[in-house]
Amino acid sequence: MSRFAGKIALVTGASSGMGQATARLLAEGGARVFTAQRGASEHEAIVADFSDRSVPEHVIAQVHERAGGLDILVNNAGVMREGTVEQSSLADWDIQLQVNLTAPFLLIRHAMPLLRQRGGAIVNVGSIEGEGSNPRHPAYGASKAGLHGLTRAVAVDHGPDGVRCNAVAPGWIDTPLNEDFIDSMPDPTAFRAEIGQIHPIRRTGSPTEVAELICWLASDAASFVTGQVYTIDGGRTSQLSLP
Repeated sequence: MSRFAGKIALVTGASSGMGQATARLLAEGGARVFTAQRGASEHEAIVADFSDRSVPEHVIAQVHERAGGLDILVNNAGVMREGTVEQSSLADWDIQLQVNLTAPFLLIRHAMPLLRQRGGAIVNVGSIEGEGSNPRHPAYGASKAGLHGLTRAVAVDHGPDGVRCNAVAPGWIDTPLNEDFIDSMPDPTAFRAEIGQIHPIRRTGSPTEVAELICWLASDAASFVTGQVYTIDGGRTSQLSLP
């Protein structure tokens, strides 16, 4: 029997990368999959711009109206802008906190009555930058650290309701955003090899590898797992730099 048969899932930011891979695996597992993002997707798409605080309530209402319930919520949509605290504008700060942290909070808030009814699961897509920081990412790191904290708080408050909440913290994953960044380098081939060397397994990760972890956390196989942040980074954060 398919592990998600009869389940209703919502994945945000599923037009590409980890969100797209997650939506595909959920659908392959038998789930009815809704996605929410600014563009189209392969599944039942809801057009959504999460920079607008009214959108999360609308998205959950659409899922409720069309499917009658919700079992799995994957908060994957995110945005990143670079700049030190001196270089970042208040608008840069606000958009990253809104999309990466406030939107997941509002989605969880509006989805909780539906998730409570069905013993649902939430998986938030955080980042290793919620634990450490790359240069010039103050707002991004703060938003992901906040998302990790929100994950634990929701798990504590709503575990008695039968709702589980976990997060994944990916490292360097071969998403279109990262591929575009590599291609912008003077020597993309050399840069790609250099990035691989900071990982003990000597390569970067694929969106499907992250999606597999997300789907496990959303499945009944992880029924005793909640309040956790799972690092998936090819060992990058375990490897010390050379002296």
